[in-house]
Amino acid sequence: MTESVFLTDEFGTKFNMWGRFRYKGLLILFLINVIAFQCFIYYQESYKWRELRNKLESLMIEQRDLYGLTYSVIKRLEGHGVLSVKKQDPAEKPMIYAITPTFARPVQKAELTRLLQTFLHIPNFHWIVVEDAGKKTKLVSQLLEDSGLLFTHLAAATPPNYKLGRNDPNWKKPRGVEQRNAALQWLRENRRPTDKGIVFFADDDNTYSIKLFHEMEKIQKVGVWPVGLVGGLMVEKPICDNATNKVIGFNAAWKPERPFPLDMAGFAINLRLLLENKNAAFSYDVQGGYQESEILSEIVSRDELEPLADCCTKVYVWHTRTEPPQLNVEQLLIKKGKRSNVDIEV
Repeated sequence: MTESVFLTDEFGTKFNMWGRFRYKGLLILFLINVIAFQCFIYYQESYKWRELRNKLESLMIEQRDLYGLTYSVIKRLEGHGVLSVKKQDPAEKPMIYAITPTFARPVQKAELTRLLQTFLHIPNFHWIVVEDAGKKTKLVSQLLEDSGLLFTHLAAATPPNYKLGRNDPNWKKPRGVEQRNAALQWLRENRRPTDKGIVFFADDDNTYSIKLFHEMEKIQKVGVWPVGLVGGLMVEKPICDNATNKVIGFNAAWKPERPFPLDMAGFAINLRLLLENKNAAFSYDVQGGYQESEILSEIVSRDELEPLADCCTKVYVWHTRTEPPQLNVEQLLIKKGKRSNVDIEV
C-alpha cells in the first residue's frame, strides 16, 4: 500500500512539474508572439510614416517650385506694370466707371465679350452699358448677368432724326450722345461727390490694355494718353513736356484746331468733377468730332490735363473697330425663310 501511494505521489509530483513547465513555455511563447506582433506593427507603422514623410517631402518640393514660379511671374508682371504687390486698402482705390454705348448688330455680342473679359481683370470696376434701344434686350441682359462684373444696364434710344442711315459714314451724325448722357445722369442720381471714382468712355469697338486702368487710378481731374490707330495716324496723342509733366500740345491731324483734339478713348474724368459740373454733357448741336471738346470744356482747361502712360509715350488703347462680317449667304437663307442661327445666340 505504501509503495503504491509513493508511486502515485511521485507521478503527481512529476505531472505537476511538467504542468508548470508547460505553463511557463506557453507563457514565454505568448510573450514572444506578442513581441513579434508588436514588432510587426511597429514595422508597418514605420513604413507608413516613411511613406507619409516621403509624400510630405515631395509636396514641399512641389510647393517650393510653385512658390518660385509664382515669384517669377509676379516679378515679370510688376516689370511690365501690370501688377503691383504693394498693399493698398481697396477702399482707397477709386471705382472706375466705364460707360459703353452699344447697339444691335451681328458683332455686338462678340465686341462686348471681348471687353468684359478684359474688364474682369480690373479691381474696383463698374460697367455701365447703355443700349441704343427703347428697352433692354435679352442678349445684352443675359451677357451682363453671366459676366461676373458689377454692372448697370440702361436703355436710351437715339432720336430717329439723329440715327445714321444704312449707308451713312460714321462721322455724318453724332453717335452715342443719348447713351453717354443717360449714363452721366445715372451717376449724378446715384453717386455722391464724396465717392471716389473715375469715369471713362469705353466704346465697344476698341481694344484696351489692363495697364490703362491702372493709369486711371492716378487721376485727380482729367487724365489723357495716346490712342492707337485713330485720326488717320498710327497714334494720336497729347504732346507732353518731360520736365514739367504738362501737356503742351497735340499731334492730332484731323481738326487740330479743336479745343481738345482727343479721341473719346483718350481721356478719363474724376467723378467728382462730373457731379459738381452738372452741365457737362454731350450734345447733338456740335460739329462732328467736337463731342470730346464739348464735355471737357465744361470742367477743365488744357493746362490742367494730366498726361499719363509714361508722359504719353505708351499706347494702352487702340481704335480697332471690328470689320462688318460678310453675310451675303445668310441673306440668301433669310429670303428662303431660313437662318443658320436658329435657336443659337451669336
